[in-house]
Amino acid sequence: MRNIEIKGTARPVVGKKSTREIRKTDSVPAVLYGVERDENNLPVATHFTVTNDELRNLVYTPHIYSVDLIIDGKACKAILKDIQFHPVTDRILHVDFYQITEDKPIVMEVPVALEGLAEGVRAGGKLQLQTRKLKVKAVYTAIPEKLTIDVTNLGLGKTIKVGALNYEGLELVNSKEVVVCAVQLTRAARGAMKG
Repeated sequence: MRNIEIKGTARPVVGKKSTREIRKTDSVPAVLYGVERDENNLPVATHFTVTNDELRNLVYTPHIYSVDLIIDGKACKAILKDIQFHPVTDRILHVDFYQITEDKPIVMEVPVALEGLAEGVRAGGKLQLQTRKLKVKAVYTAIPEKLTIDVTNLGLGKTIKVGALNYEGLELVNSKEVVVCAVQLTRAARGAMKG
């Protein structure tokens, strides 16, 4: 997993009015949910603001990152947990971060990468990636940049489901029945089979 540094400024006032003011300055309201718990056993939340420029490389990328989050000079490790976009303009409205530690597992979506030339493709089929990201549970230091799947032995009309995948040190959270990729029959392949 790649690493990125993001600087933010603590936000003493929260609420709709202050949120509107923040957005007018091309900044984004954000929350960091920490590992400490309050008296109700809920994660302690730190409200802060971050500029759109700071977020750009984290949000608009195919890669996954651990974040060195620096709020008013105080640093911690985090991951991007949730992001809200404006429904019309696609501007970032709000971002949630989740503090991570080296000993506590987290759940994160990791991109899938297919490797090899599938048997079914050589026979005229078409390889389709149906699940672009899989949810994995592991300590953040064990989470890879991508999950590579070898499709060399995947035949015509066959699929690879989550249940058939295994990665050391990672637990796949998706249902075992979810189809990750498939080789679909094309008209040309059907014709070749009849002939």
